[in-house]
Order: sequence, then structure tokens, then C-alpha cells
Amino acid sequence: METLERYADIVEDFGAFRAACERPLPSVVRVNTIKTTVERARAALDEAGIAFEPREWHDGLLALPDDQPGTNWPYVHGWLHGQEEVSAVPARVLDPHPDERVWDACAAPGSKTTQIAALTGDSGTLVATDNNLGRLSALRSNAERLGVTSVAVTHEDARNHSLKPFDGAAYDRALVDAPCSCEGTIRKNPDALEDWSLDHVQGIAGVQKGVLRRAVQTTRTGGTVVYSTCTFAPEENEAVLDYVLEAEPCDVVDFELPLEHAPGVTEWEGEQFDDRVRAANRIYPHHNDTGGFFCAKLEVTG
Repeated sequence: METLERYADIVEDFGAFRAACERPLPSVVRVNTIKTTVERARAALDEAGIAFEPREWHDGLLALPDDQPGTNWPYVHGWLHGQEEVSAVPARVLDPHPDERVWDACAAPGSKTTQIAALTGDSGTLVATDNNLGRLSALRSNAERLGVTSVAVTHEDARNHSLKPFDGAAYDRALVDAPCSCEGTIRKNPDALEDWSLDHVQGIAGVQKGVLRRAVQTTRTGGTVVYSTCTFAPEENEAVLDYVLEAEPCDVVDFELPLEHAPGVTEWEGEQFDDRVRAANRIYPHHNDTGGFFCAKLEVTG
């Protein structure tokens, strides 16, 4: 937990933040609307005698007892999928439409991929990329259980993804839920910070910059790119945005988020970032009783 002390100056009510990080994370599932409706899923849980609590901001997210998320027949049949509540934010911000071309650049194990597919009605073309074969196996398994048919899976480093994936046509939208130092997962993974180091933070930030640049390069003018992480580190969040804003034709845009959040920070350890990064959202564990998260929405401008 000592690692988190570095954020004392940027987190309002730091004591509440620390206390929330030490509490277990509630178990949440997402209703898979490819196979069922929210109403049918809730009725199935009622019939099975499983208590649930809908999350106010998203009617398809349900908190279940800790021992129930994956041990009930609606889950086994693909009606439900275990997904941490705040992890459902990026796909909602991406707002994919039916029949669009969408790239999930860091896709495995597939929670956000399958959520994107559900939001498009499982239509269009969804390319899911990851460089980890083991995690891609989990993605394929999750996609099959949830009935996703619109996804094409690629095993590659996203930084080398084709600049012209559709014979010259670009993606309409891209999601970069980047690999990160995972500080925001400490409620789910109490050991998440055991091997934390600044060298790792700075190293993974280089990967994040490369993947986000490629996402902007492969998305059409006027298209949307969403960048997200589950870390608090500005080196992996605002600094990455600042770099890409200078390197690529894009802009950070505001978006509505019906969860308590804080704006992006524009200064960190003597470094100044582009003022536009304030439009990003920081979600801390004490805000909504969730994990920690960072999310930014970009529009490609050229």
C-alpha cells in the first residue's frame, strides 16, 4: 500500500481512498444481451433464488453474492458474464453502432470485446487483438460461451497492426484498454502492488504510447478512440495522452459518465501536460465502491 502514497496530492479525500483500497471488491456480472434481455436475466436469478442488486448507472450490471457469480445456470448458458463494474465504462464510452468496423487493440480475455459485440447487436466487424496466446484462448472461450459471431481474433503486437485493415478503409472506432501496472485492481488482487516499480511503470508507458498511436492511425477521420487503464499512475494515463496529442491528429473530447469521478491531472512531479487531458476521467475506489480506472475519449481529426 505504500506505493499508493505517491498519489496523496492528487486524490481528494485520500483517507477514504486508502480505506476503499483495503476492502474486498463486490462481485458484479454483466447481462449478455446477445443471448437474453436484462428482464429475462433478472427473472432467471429470481427463480434460482439468487439475490442481486442492479447498479444504478447501468441496468445490465448486477451485483451478486460473492459465491454466486459463476455458479448459476444463467451464467453457464452465457446469459451473464463476470465483469468488474468500472470495467464496463470504456465500451459504453466507445459507443459502437451496428455494422461498424471496430478494433479492440488489447482484447484478451474478452470482457470488453464481448460487451462491444453486444452493443452492436453482434453486427459489423469486430477485430480483437492480443499478443498473449494464453489470454487469447480465454477470449475465444468467452466469445463462444456468450454467442459472439462478429469477432475476428488476431495474435500480434498491436503496435504493428495493419494501417489499412479493410483494403484501405479504416476503423470507425478503436478501444485501447492498455496493459498497465494494475494499481486499480488492488481490491480484487491484494498482491497487485507487490512487484510494483517505477521502472515497470515507465516501461509499460512506452508500450501504451505505441498502441494508442496505432489506434489513432488506423481509425478514420471523425472516428472515436477510447483509451483506458486500471492504474492511477499519470505516467500511464495523462502522460500517454499528452504524447499522442502531440504526435497524432486527434483531440480529447468530453463525455458523460454517470459515475462519480475526477478530471485528468495536468501536472505531475514537475511535468506539465496538455490542458485537454482534463477531459479524461479518473475513477477512484472510494467514489463508487469499484476498482480504480482511467478513461479518455479521443476524436481523430485528420
